[in-house]
Amino acid sequence: MTSNRHKPASAEQGRPSGFSRLRSRLRLLYHSQSRKAQRFQFSVLVVDLAIIVFFIASPLLRENETFLWIDYSIALLLAADLIARALAASDVGRWARQVPVILDIFILITLLAPTLFFNLGFLRILRLWTLTRSSTFWRPLKRRGFAVYRETIQAVINLLVFLFVVTGFVYTAFANRGAEGIVGYVDALYFTVATVTTTGFGDVTLPGTWGKLASIAIMIVGISLFVKLAQSIFRPNKVHFPCPQCGLQNHDPDAVHCKACGQILNIPDPGNY
Repeated sequence: MTSNRHKPASAEQGRPSGFSRLRSRLRLLYHSQSRKAQRFQFSVLVVDLAIIVFFIASPLLRENETFLWIDYSIALLLAADLIARALAASDVGRWARQVPVILDIFILITLLAPTLFFNLGFLRILRLWTLTRSSTFWRPLKRRGFAVYRETIQAVINLLVFLFVVTGFVYTAFANRGAEGIVGYVDALYFTVATVTTTGFGDVTLPGTWGKLASIAIMIVGISLFVKLAQSIFRPNKVHFPCPQCGLQNHDPDAVHCKACGQILNIPDPGNY
């Protein structure tokens, strides 16, 4: 009789807790390939892209009465996403030390204290860069056959992030502070694009030594990103498929052997990869 009394207790001990079930469910939603998970991941991606559009338009919307309400609402969404991704991670400590996660936490702080971090608000666009470092961004694209364009898409996104981060910096640091021609956000964007492309019309310039140094840095980094983008567009498309023997990451879509070590490859069809 004693053993029978203890059987239900043992069964209860072996049953996962509600917290464990929540983590398992989140892990499946964020990382599995089921149809339900795919719909969830696509919904998260759409919301993230909408948030990024808001970040880009923020300098033009700051005077709107509803700006703070939208700002705090996005902070709640981002906080919920961070908590959910932390629960879905198998090693929370390792997950929290990743650079994209650290940047997302910083972006969340700027959203929670928009007045205090007003001058650093332009860094929120880095959310687009951190988004492309997650599997949630690439899985829907892979399912639609865009895997072969991953390098090109990444190069375009890197350039866009750089342009808008620099535009925000120029607008925050130099608008109405002696910079010739920079009065609004569009002026800052115009200067950034003209500088990155080395067009150099000269109608908009940054004042002083620091302005010249900032212009030099913008040109050097911008040209590097343009070259990277041009390479990804004009050279033959590659697929991201690590070689099991030597680890070479990129191969031709129809490659049978690894060019580095000769290992036989089994690259999935681009439509399913």
